[in-house]
Amino acid sequence: MDHEKVNILLVDDQPAKLLAYEVILKELGENLAVATSGREALEYLLKNEVAVILVDVCMPELDGFELAAMIREHPRFQKTAMIFISAIQVSDIDRLRGYEMGAVDYVPVPVVPEVLRAKIKVFAELYRKTRQLERLNTELEDRVRARTAELERSTTKLVESEQRRSMAIAAGKMGSWDWDWVNGDWMWDEGQYRIFGVDPGTFEVTSENIRKLLHPDDAEQLRKAMPDLERGARSFETEFRIRLPDGEERWCTGTAAASTDRDGRVVRLSGVTIDITERKRAEERQNLLAREVDHRAKNALALAQSIVRLTRAGSIKDYTQAVEGRISALARVHTILSLSNWQGAEIWRLVEEEISPYASGAQITLHGPELQLEPATAQTLALAVHELITNSAKYGALSAHAGRLGVKWEVQGDGLQFIWEERDGPKVEQPIARGFGTRSVIASIESQLGGRADFDWRVEGLICRLTVPLGRELDVRAVDARASFKVSDAEPMLRSAGAAE
Repeated sequence: MDHEKVNILLVDDQPAKLLAYEVILKELGENLAVATSGREALEYLLKNEVAVILVDVCMPELDGFELAAMIREHPRFQKTAMIFISAIQVSDIDRLRGYEMGAVDYVPVPVVPEVLRAKIKVFAELYRKTRQLERLNTELEDRVRARTAELERSTTKLVESEQRRSMAIAAGKMGSWDWDWVNGDWMWDEGQYRIFGVDPGTFEVTSENIRKLLHPDDAEQLRKAMPDLERGARSFETEFRIRLPDGEERWCTGTAAASTDRDGRVVRLSGVTIDITERKRAEERQNLLAREVDHRAKNALALAQSIVRLTRAGSIKDYTQAVEGRISALARVHTILSLSNWQGAEIWRLVEEEISPYASGAQITLHGPELQLEPATAQTLALAVHELITNSAKYGALSAHAGRLGVKWEVQGDGLQFIWEERDGPKVEQPIARGFGTRSVIASIESQLGGRADFDWRVEGLICRLTVPLGRELDVRAVDARASFKVSDAEPMLRSAGAAE
């Protein structure tokens, strides 16, 4: 289903406000539910799944903070997105309290319809995608459980049926054995030899030789099963590991049944061994996939939430453009990372992707070695380059035809030195206060990566120096690549090795 509707709960004690919110959010095409009190909201939540809760801070009986605390106490709603609406000016302490209660955002009154719709849409879509991933994960788990149940049923039938056991032996995945409890003699069939990776012609089946093939951590649990059989247990089943003569480790499940004499004493054990290595590996892959999906979803949610929450603008149009620009920058670096299975991103391609939309003539040159950045470093650097190139196109060197931009980078010790130099553009003046773009660059480099961002507002053009720590050894290519945008070819960057500046 391309667009599965989700529930959005609107909570306010004033019906007029609820009606206004419904009118604003109607065009999203979601299911809108209303509650005129905290009690009504709790009753609705207990009966329905909710993607986003829009709640008024100031309500009688149960205010927004108290309602949020009660919602967060319920296991089902610990991750439900809650947005507070406040008609009064809230302090930083109140905001902190709200975030501690589980709020993801604040919306002041009067409400700007476009902003409210944009915020609700982001969290509704994130909820929808999360549910889709959960369903896929559940389907995978159901398949694994179904396969496991099928194997268990097959084990039971194989113990009871010689014909089914023979078919399993032919398939090479199962084997059978018998052990004379009295004199200690063993009998293995062909499948048992195959599972343990030994040659029937040279391997002597004895208790000591079998013990050598068992994993040391699992041999003890098999030994402990013997006293249980002596005390009256007639069968047991367990999973264990074996080590083949070539060193390979494999997983098996074993089922054994005891035969007794007239006096009830055990005289023989018969069993079936099943190689379940592929099933174990499939379970490990499934668990790894589930953890990876959860990790990526949480990272995407955190980055999108930070962008929406921290972006500032003078108008709705500017706000929309800023958010879309930053999301697009993030999407571009995610594409690069996905091509490497999230092992890293090449710095050349990263910088080219962010700068290419602003190329005009030969205004921009790039200079530096090729190296691969870790995912976290690549994401942060991409957002920083996006802010720098956007500001340059609006106010800096790239806003004038004669302006020039040079971007250089090099590895120094265990860090990356990234230099952004503008010249021949409009006259630069030292800003009285840092703009949001500048503060965004500084915050992302210094807070997220532990690096440093320095801005030199020269009259002839801005110089920005970014120092980024590198968390591991890098394979830096020996070539000293250089690129420039040319009038005849503005899309790809043409590189020439060792070109002088």
